Amino acid sequence: MDRTVLVVEDQRDIADLIALHLRDLGLRVDCVGDGDNGFEAARSGRYDMAVLDVMLPGRDGFDIVRSLRMERVDIPILMLTARSTEIDRVLGLELGADDYLTKPFSIPELQARVKAALRRLDRQAPAAPFPPPSEKIQIGGLSMDCASRDVRLNGHPVSLTTKEYDLLLYLARNKGRVFTRAQLLDAVWSTSFEGYEHNVNTHINRLRAKIEVDPANPRYVLTVRGVGYRFTDD
Repeated sequence: MDRTVLVVEDQRDIADLIALHLRDLGLRVDCVGDGDNGFEAARSGRYDMAVLDVMLPGRDGFDIVRSLRMERVDIPILMLTARSTEIDRVLGLELGADDYLTKPFSIPELQARVKAALRRLDRQAPAAPFPPPSEKIQIGGLSMDCASRDVRLNGHPVSLTTKEYDLLLYLARNKGRVFTRAQLLDAVWSTSFEGYEHNVNTHINRLRAKIEVDPANPRYVLTVRGVGYRFTDD
């Protein structure tokens, strides 16, 4: 993989271990040991992905993710946390992280999560120097321009993270079809880890908050109880 990953981790032994095993994947890796410099590096445009610890000197990981997403820096972010409570994991995802791992984590799982995130980037990259497809999707007041990745609701622009856009596009292209959480994980996240389905739920909730007039009674992204989700075909 011809990709560069930023590791923001203040414990040098852990940072070195992560870097060693990501380089085994053929990746270039830079390490930063504090939140302030980590934020500046992540927003610089030099990196394809960030592996980000939550507890850092200076800005913490949650603040970094929030600030990056506010600036529309959409690189994949894998968060590392020593906290095992669900609220901390969900908070990172709600702020815009794509994935998380709880310390201590296994090296094979770390490598698999990083590879899955970078495979998604590879799928988005154009295979040839031609303009992207001019596909446009219009359903009710929701419109998507696939060439520019522009999303609008009733004519107003909607700011989505890369993962939110990918999820919406996959559902909209297959409107009416019901997908389980496991199927969405495989299609959008390129992973099938057990116990990872909550990531789908979190991103669905974030997506509804942005494209639904009433997220509690969605019009576009519908829940099929006991199965999963589907995009309206109405």
